[in-house]
Amino acid sequence: MSDCVCVGDKDAGDRWRWSRPDVNTYTLLVQGLAASLRVSDALRIIANVCRVGVSPGEEVPFGKIVKCPSCMIAVAVAQPQNESVLQIVSCSKCRYQYELVSGNITSIESEEISMDVPAWKRGLQFLQFIKETTPAAVHSIVQTPSGMARTHRFATKTVDLPAQEGERVTIASAAPSSVYREVGPLKFSPKTPNYYPGEPMSLTNHLNGRESPLLRAPTKNGGLSIFSPAVFFPLVAVLATGDVASGMIDPGLPQVISVAAVSSVAVGATLNGVVFPQLNRLPPRLVETVSIRQQLLSQYDTLQSRIKDLKDAAENEVWMLARMCQLENKIVAVGEPSYRARRSRVKRVREGLANSLKSRIELIESYARISSMIEIEVEMDSDVLAAESVSNAETVAEQIEQIMELENLEERWRIQAEANDEVEKLLNSEMLPPQQVPDI
Repeated sequence: MSDCVCVGDKDAGDRWRWSRPDVNTYTLLVQGLAASLRVSDALRIIANVCRVGVSPGEEVPFGKIVKCPSCMIAVAVAQPQNESVLQIVSCSKCRYQYELVSGNITSIESEEISMDVPAWKRGLQFLQFIKETTPAAVHSIVQTPSGMARTHRFATKTVDLPAQEGERVTIASAAPSSVYREVGPLKFSPKTPNYYPGEPMSLTNHLNGRESPLLRAPTKNGGLSIFSPAVFFPLVAVLATGDVASGMIDPGLPQVISVAAVSSVAVGATLNGVVFPQLNRLPPRLVETVSIRQQLLSQYDTLQSRIKDLKDAAENEVWMLARMCQLENKIVAVGEPSYRARRSRVKRVREGLANSLKSRIELIESYARISSMIEIEVEMDSDVLAAESVSNAETVAEQIEQIMELENLEERWRIQAEANDEVEKLLNSEMLPPQQVPDI
């Protein structure tokens, strides 16, 4: 009983809890189950390795990473138990704010729209006067955060649905008009340029973790634009007529009008494209507090991607190992001496798969352990502080010490991740090519 941990010594119903198996135990289990052709059980063991300190029936997950729609870096964690209708997050890279709304989809309506683009619009897009992406479908969904219905209308590049009815999603939108920053008598809205307040920008599906960029849905009545031929060419004609009429009064007046018009357009473009977006950004000092947290979340997202790739490769090797074991069992059952050489070849391939599977499980366990360390730091920085905010407030010295500890942990994680990358490269270079597996 030396490997057991006793829980609740003073309770009458004492129970024994086995300690977590190590990597060698997991590897032996997976290899043994694959050799016994119990592939589903072996895959379940691999899934358990991917979650350090989390039981398979966990009902309180860490949450889903939500990325910035503009920078595509991790900015927040959407937790299933978080029932907040409005969650405003700041991005430490672009220094804009976004509104996150999480909830289940109660209904969704989709409509495929025509892909025909007028020639004049294609020409403007080619000359980069218009940087719009032509949408392929328009979707209208009803989301229920906190029991309240909320409707979103947006378009997508393809006709594929970003989510289905009943799935939980998080929609990242531009900062609403109610969110602003006051600088004296001026008010600056920290929203992304070229977006309306509250306009949907991206959708995160909690089921598969897929990030879907959203486009602006076309207006239902097809309103006129200044670049529409019905408006553009008459406007040019009016300006040309005005130039001719003014030329009769003063020959130099058309040139003055043209220069003034061009200067006004240039000044307006400079203000809208350079000055106002810079003024709307949050000051760097306001995003310093979330910078370290978002760096940890970005590292966590990268680790989860590597774990997923390693898991897929390990599952494929489990299937191949099971097939090799089944093939060897058939050769043994036949009992023909002429199959001895083939059996030796199958045995070598099986041993190579077993060694490769062991290395992948070790990498998965290492990445999963680092991911759990990041989860601990993020939850200590958010959930624990929120629980203690009523009766406890951290001092400035404690915050500085915590930041220094996080920086030291980041350095250790970086060194560990680089070592794991080298092992992964070495493992991929030593893998047997697919043509070495016998096709019998």
